[in-house]
Amino acid sequence: MPVEMRMWRIDGQDPKPLAAAALPTESELHQFLRRDPSLLGAALLVIGSEVITPFGKRLDLLAVDAEGNLHVLELKRDRTPREVVAQLLDYGSWVSTLSRDDVIDIAEKYLGQPFEASFEEVFGVAPPDELNGELQLTVVASSLDASSERIVTYLRGFGVPVNAVFFTYIEDDDRRYLARSWLATSDERPGGSVAKSTSKRAAWNGLDWYVSFGGERSWDDARRLGFVSAGGGKFYTQTIRALPEGARVWVNIPQTGYVGVGTVVGPAVRFTDARVDVEGAPMSLATQSLVGSYPHRDGDTEDDAEWVVPVKWIHTVAQKDSYWEKGLFANQNSACKLRQEFTLERLANHFGIHSDSA
Repeated sequence: MPVEMRMWRIDGQDPKPLAAAALPTESELHQFLRRDPSLLGAALLVIGSEVITPFGKRLDLLAVDAEGNLHVLELKRDRTPREVVAQLLDYGSWVSTLSRDDVIDIAEKYLGQPFEASFEEVFGVAPPDELNGELQLTVVASSLDASSERIVTYLRGFGVPVNAVFFTYIEDDDRRYLARSWLATSDERPGGSVAKSTSKRAAWNGLDWYVSFGGERSWDDARRLGFVSAGGGKFYTQTIRALPEGARVWVNIPQTGYVGVGTVVGPAVRFTDARVDVEGAPMSLATQSLVGSYPHRDGDTEDDAEWVVPVKWIHTVAQKDSYWEKGLFANQNSACKLRQEFTLERLANHFGIHSDSA
């Protein structure tokens, strides 16, 4: 029997003593989950309802989680256990072949706005580079029979990422509570090797990089003297030092927005060794009058130090004129490859960059 149980008032009020139980219709369940997939117990974004497949069938609900994994939700309706599970596996086999572009196309047709914007509304961050890395298949029902439980449990034993959930109403006078029960608990992984789809990572154009520039550094310094920097720990230094000469960098100030684009013109060096162009002459960065404090400028080790990368700016704006819109890429890394087409297109239009060359 199902082992994980959750219950909540549909109208959001605190529950009172319970009296009777009833079954919701599976049409109601479809509408409940379409509007609020968190009823399944995890943050999800529904990106498709009644999704038409190439073989003429309609997948009930397609959703994505914060890690970019896809969730296929299929209502049992009046079908036999074998029929609904077979249909779910069929849909899963198709979904596993979807490319990142396919997923975004399905999502935007359903959501009516850029996928990236909807993703950020739900999860508070831009979507990851990789979509559809691991599938989760779920049978949704108003009740579960012993045959369905046996089939799902058997498949899970072979590593198939399938589960089953059923919902019921619990009534108190004129109030209804919706109770949820999972066949397998959320922390119980399928046995064997969990099936994963082929990696659906966004392609990289070999040129564009994202740079996060913040903390106690000054964008006025970086803009005026032509550099970006990061440091104060291996997590920050290893990525800024990975920026290659010739890379095109798009600079974002965390919690603010994008402020510039430029081309890397030399390797990363420690702050104390960095030289910048001052009126046509190379000068020590450390001797310049700087707005930022750069507390890691004298780090004892290479990992602890501040590292500086020289940049020839193509287009910059003052921090007060930074550009941001919902769905743009942001990342905690000091630097990383910028793959997200949505962000690249928006930045290119905003900063007037209409060429793939630096």
